[in-house]
Amino acid sequence: MWGYDDYGECMSLAQLPGIRTSALVIDDARLEPIAAKVMAGERLSLEDGVALYRSPDLLALGWLANHVREKRHGDICYFNVNRHINPTNVCVAHCKLCAFGRSPDAPGAYTFALEEIWQRAAQGVREGATEFHLVGGLHPDLPFEYFLDLIRGLKARCPSVHLKAFTMVEVGYFARISKLSIRDTLLALKDAGVDSLPGGGAEIFNPRVRKVICDHKVSGQQWLNIARAAHQIGLRSNATMLYGHIESDEERVEHLLALRALQDETGGFVAFIPLAFHPENTGLAHLPKPTGFADLKTIAISRLLLDNFDHIKAYWIMLTPRVAQIALRFGADDIDGTVVEEKIYHDAGATTAQFTSRAQLERLIREAGRVPVERDTLYRPIDRAKMPPPPPQTGASLSIIV
Repeated sequence: MWGYDDYGECMSLAQLPGIRTSALVIDDARLEPIAAKVMAGERLSLEDGVALYRSPDLLALGWLANHVREKRHGDICYFNVNRHINPTNVCVAHCKLCAFGRSPDAPGAYTFALEEIWQRAAQGVREGATEFHLVGGLHPDLPFEYFLDLIRGLKARCPSVHLKAFTMVEVGYFARISKLSIRDTLLALKDAGVDSLPGGGAEIFNPRVRKVICDHKVSGQQWLNIARAAHQIGLRSNATMLYGHIESDEERVEHLLALRALQDETGGFVAFIPLAFHPENTGLAHLPKPTGFADLKTIAISRLLLDNFDHIKAYWIMLTPRVAQIALRFGADDIDGTVVEEKIYHDAGATTAQFTSRAQLERLIREAGRVPVERDTLYRPIDRAKMPPPPPQTGASLSIIV
């Protein structure tokens, strides 16, 4: 975006042409009443959100979002040492937005045996992971008990690692195949060892959009209802929005405000992650990718509208590390984690690395003018000096230095 390698030196914002760091300068007069509300700490409306999306004044949006971000977090930027685990890519949904899911007999389809997943997890513990992020496909033949056994085995073998597992879409599918209520499904997952839920599958809540991009998933309202039920039994979760496909500005804002309303009700969302649509290898491959301009605008608007969310994440896997660095001045206070093995975005054409070490993340954050703080899943600071040593390696496995 500004002509340097993913891990090359990043100029401070004060050095970038046109960036004003000392005072707000608004070129789009339509933003002036919205800026007044932001500076007064007032909640923004749907009309305000649409006006923000339609404004070309990206620098003013970034300044306002950065003001809110620094008021909450100062110069801190959070990251964690995590490992993504996708147990299967076999999926009955066949969503147009997805390049990850496969039919059971399709080339590239896989389902890991539980022992293989547990071995990958043990390697993650040796690499210092404090979180396992588990999501996968809606497999037509795996029973709910497979996933409960998976979680029980992980918790028994890696008791100190936070298990962030299964989207609202997966929970809805588990309830259907097990003939349990949503609440009882969530209670079973919690009893097995699930500690929190990721925020995937939200996409765009509007029924018009979902009918095109993910017609066989739970509806937007069902996603919200499952999140509500999870929060009610003490399972916190993240939330997401997939942008840059066929949705309108109004539909994006409505999505954000639906999340804000549920957060008002439950307080159960930990962080919000805007996700840019990657069209390659999907049923929507004719669409262009979102631009860096759209990425930064969406992060800024998310920070301004989601006044009751503590954290906005710049997911480096999706944004690229360099855009994620810039996003730390456009409202984001988190850059995600080490990840290690990401399949969903890379199947859709992502060209970023699948792994970034803890030292590299700290470097990215410092070069962006922020102070890195390693966190756990619930944003409690991690002190590596007080952590127990990792267990010894048993058997051959790949080693990644974090």
